[in-house]
Amino acid sequence: MENEKRLKLIKTACSYCGVGCGFVVDEKIRGDKTHPNNKGLLCKKGSLSDRVNNNRLLKPLFRKNKNEEFREISYQEAIKIVASKLKATKPEKIGFYLSGQMLNEDYYLANKLAKGYLKTSNVDTNSRTCMASAVVAMKRVWGSDYVPLTMQDAIDSDLVIFAGSNAAESHIVFFNQIKRKGLKIIVIDPRFTKTAKEADLYVPISPGGDTYFFLAVAKRFLELGAVDESVVREVNVDDGYFERLKEVNIDENLKKAGVKRSVFEEFVKEFIENKNVVGCWTMGLNQSSEGVEKNIAFINLFILRGKIFKPKNGPLSLTGQPNAMGGREVGGLATTLAVHLDYSPENVKKVEEFWGVSGMPTAPGLTADEMIKKGNLEVLLVMHTDPVYHLPNRHLTEKKISEIDFVVEVNAYKNSETSKFANLIIPAAPFGEKRGTQTNLDRLISKIIPFREKKAKQDYEILCDIAKELGFSGFDFSSGDEVFKEYQEMTRLSDMNIYEAKEFPFRWGENLSDLKRINLLWVEPKNRTPMPNETYPFILVTMRVANHWHSMSKTSQVIKDEVDFVEMNEEDMRELGVSSGEIVRVESEYGSVEVRVKKAKIKRKVVAIPMHFRKINYLVHNVLDPLSKEPDYNTTRVRVERI
Repeated sequence: MENEKRLKLIKTACSYCGVGCGFVVDEKIRGDKTHPNNKGLLCKKGSLSDRVNNNRLLKPLFRKNKNEEFREISYQEAIKIVASKLKATKPEKIGFYLSGQMLNEDYYLANKLAKGYLKTSNVDTNSRTCMASAVVAMKRVWGSDYVPLTMQDAIDSDLVIFAGSNAAESHIVFFNQIKRKGLKIIVIDPRFTKTAKEADLYVPISPGGDTYFFLAVAKRFLELGAVDESVVREVNVDDGYFERLKEVNIDENLKKAGVKRSVFEEFVKEFIENKNVVGCWTMGLNQSSEGVEKNIAFINLFILRGKIFKPKNGPLSLTGQPNAMGGREVGGLATTLAVHLDYSPENVKKVEEFWGVSGMPTAPGLTADEMIKKGNLEVLLVMHTDPVYHLPNRHLTEKKISEIDFVVEVNAYKNSETSKFANLIIPAAPFGEKRGTQTNLDRLISKIIPFREKKAKQDYEILCDIAKELGFSGFDFSSGDEVFKEYQEMTRLSDMNIYEAKEFPFRWGENLSDLKRINLLWVEPKNRTPMPNETYPFILVTMRVANHWHSMSKTSQVIKDEVDFVEMNEEDMRELGVSSGEIVRVESEYGSVEVRVKKAKIKRKVVAIPMHFRKINYLVHNVLDPLSKEPDYNTTRVRVERI
């Protein structure tokens, strides 16, 4: 326990994954039995959240040139420096790179400052690297970035399908509630994950095979007369959808997906015979060069079966970060304007009138990877995230960010990979010291309350100070509660319906489920990434481990689980002549790393490295989904060599 003054007993919510568990903090952290997300359960990293307070940034650091050493400056100097740089820079040369670690109030003011007052639409978030494909798919299928189910729907169902989701390690408390209920579980994944170990059926799919598999399932529904005609008649069906579906060759698709016919038939049988079916997915589908197509193809299965916009049935996107959903709500993505409003002349006018500004950008801005690699920016503000670590093709990322004239990092912790390329680092309050709200993966908004004394300003306060230094009005907030009230009022411009006075936690958007909104869209595999060859015979996928979080700036303070390893199939290890524990070199066309071999149940010619390993993106290719602009972290071709 820390040797510092602790605040009184506090109820708050977790700062890690999108489950958003509630917990109580007094002598230690314990699960809040009254919170609907976790009912008292916690995972290991969540239970140790109160011990994460080391390696803190407490003084602003500045250097004029990136080859100089940092020197400490005052907070007031730091604000003046960043404001002067912003004032002297054209809007199209400014970028804000935000994070799902920020609270709604922080996100909201970053969006207001950048889009409303600085007139730049180059505002994106690290949600681009995890949820953008799901966002685009949902908007195409039912018109908005709206998750139509709750986690409780899944817990109360009969069958839960996890496609490209290792929920047992990424959404632990949610998965444990499903286990407790004894539901049937199906897992679709190239790796025999911890989730797959609990499954009634495991579908060992090949990387990139998802759309082939989902199309084969849809065709089989049609052959068996298992399409719900009453629902299909209500939705908007693509011209020629069923004609093209009839042409799908199931056996050819299964071969390309790497799935046996017997496993496929069992999957179809379970989907048809279970009354209540929920499908959960995350990075295995999203982080793909055809992520949008994969999402739509999976969602289509629920439309065809009539299991859509019904309690205990349908698709449930599992958001990765604690407030990735909240960031999307306020307009934190470059492709949206504010509060789920897309760019249109009418929406721009509404937002300008609300904020009392004019001359706002009228089109989407640069997305995360584009900002750094294609934007030719002069000023980049990075808040609570580490793009040098997490963007693909790291050698190129480092080259391009080094060419940006002025990089500002706002962070709570030292030694991010991005800090090596920063000119100015401003300390900010982390979880445990900041107050506000966050939105978990199923639209539940929870109150975040500090449980230790504050050592730095919160993000919204920093943003207000910058805005005031720039001479902008509209940033005179004395508390985060005042910011949230303005944000609530702004949601009246859209259909989010969270402006009503409610007690926390509460859920927004309960009345958006209308079958007439749904589009049944035809999609097919695009195969946009290079295939394995003799030089690079393996496919690399990335993975998460249960007890760590992203770059481990927080969790490594209290948990020492290793992440510098590569999982390999036993037969592949035998062919290479390597044993568990040996060090190998994994090399792609973009770079190489050295890691320890770990035997695993994984598809042949597929290897997996944890995404927490800070050097991982020296390997990963730079192919993005053209629709969502989300990177593909799961199909890089590599070779593995003994050292």
